[in-house]
Amino acid sequence: MRNVLEYLDKTASAYPSKIAFRDEKTALTFGQLDLMSRRAGSALLRDGISREPVAVYMSKTPAQIAAFMAVLQAGCFYVPIDDEMPATRIRLIFENLKPRAVIFGEDTEENASKFAGDATVYSWESISRGEEDAEALTKLRSSMIDTDPAYIMYTSGSTGIPKGVAVCHRSLIDYIESFCEVMRFDEDTVFGSQTPFYFDASLKDIYPTIKLGCETVIIPHTLFMFPVKLVEFLNEYKINTLCWVVSALTMISAFGAFDEVMPQYLKLVGFGGEVFPIKQYKRWKKALPDVRYINLYGPTETTGVSMYYEVDRDFEKDDVIPLGRPFENVDIFLLDENDKLSDEGEICMRGTCVTLGYYQDKERTSEAFVQNPLNDRYPEIIYRTGDIARRNERGELVFVSRKDFQIKHMGHRVELGEIEADVNSIKGVSSSCAVYLKKKDRIELYYEGGPEEAEMLSYLKEKLPRYMVPTKTHKLTAMPLTPNGKIDRKGLTQLSEG
Repeated sequence: MRNVLEYLDKTASAYPSKIAFRDEKTALTFGQLDLMSRRAGSALLRDGISREPVAVYMSKTPAQIAAFMAVLQAGCFYVPIDDEMPATRIRLIFENLKPRAVIFGEDTEENASKFAGDATVYSWESISRGEEDAEALTKLRSSMIDTDPAYIMYTSGSTGIPKGVAVCHRSLIDYIESFCEVMRFDEDTVFGSQTPFYFDASLKDIYPTIKLGCETVIIPHTLFMFPVKLVEFLNEYKINTLCWVVSALTMISAFGAFDEVMPQYLKLVGFGGEVFPIKQYKRWKKALPDVRYINLYGPTETTGVSMYYEVDRDFEKDDVIPLGRPFENVDIFLLDENDKLSDEGEICMRGTCVTLGYYQDKERTSEAFVQNPLNDRYPEIIYRTGDIARRNERGELVFVSRKDFQIKHMGHRVELGEIEADVNSIKGVSSSCAVYLKKKDRIELYYEGGPEEAEMLSYLKEKLPRYMVPTKTHKLTAMPLTPNGKIDRKGLTQLSEG
């Protein structure tokens, strides 16, 4: 198998009338997904758009997924863009990408045209109803190989300039096969899609659906502010599988949704993006004891999820749920500051999961995608994640902190993640974020729920070494989040600096 479209070929043939993707307003069957993507892909080919990036500037709908498939049909690689993204970020992405083609939806035409520059803009409504050129599509497909790019996902860069991670078909197929096997998805799986399509976490829903002929329901993002209504939505659409960021799950458990309504169909909860606070996990486990809970870990640069841990035991409040073990065909090891194997160090990965690098960015690619320092015999590229982990007494990898969250304060090395773990264990706290202000050489803490600021500070003085105690604490009514549902650390740091 060398092209992810082969999944769609088989599923559309086997389940042409079965719903693949739906939201509150629209639904697409596998047959419609296949036909529309072929028609739109043919339109791109007729205009000579092939083997290049195509920006898909559409709202999160079933149609946007069909547009992704259309770009692949044309032998191109898609780049998801959405109006939810900040305008500055969109502008920077277009400057890096320089696409010749942009596909827009009914509600994104104006902005897509504004950012497109000299690119040709295509109305999805128009090209998806055009004429299919089956001969041209078949000829093109036969010439494609599995190292051709499938998509580019833009991630945040430390300099403020997004990095476009280019992922090939081979890496994506390897990921899909392993992920589906580990999670034990089947044709009866019904995903509840939480993540915007411009984040790689959305792959957990999209491609298993296409491979297995199951179903994905796109959840309105507004519901994530109303936990009870969110759970009611899960029940209405009989959603049985969630692969969400931790903050979306804790929003349900921390605000007492389970006291009013229970998910009736859930069988599997995959979580990732951040460490799941033990007390929030315990609330889920107590409410839904028969659900399978799986911790998922992996950066965009290694095609998303690369490690997993199915929770199979109880944990104390100060514990951290392990990252677990790598997927098949993925090798993960820890390197210390001297690039030697260690039981605590930076997580590094090698294998098919390692992506092609950053699009049109040789300098930053060479910093993260490097020759394996353990191998001086032949070229072997690994990815350095910047995440610090350790091996516990069971040999499992446990997340410690981000490498850039590891600071030197008052002469001591401090892991900001360790402070957060202690804060998250306090009764009433639903989430926390410790930030370091380098110019002021001080640590500040932001947290949601729990004791008032003075009481929190007193507790931390008893719990933590003096050099780890935050100089100042801030109790928030709601923790600010990035568009993909992670805590907005950069925003909180800027708030403290201001």
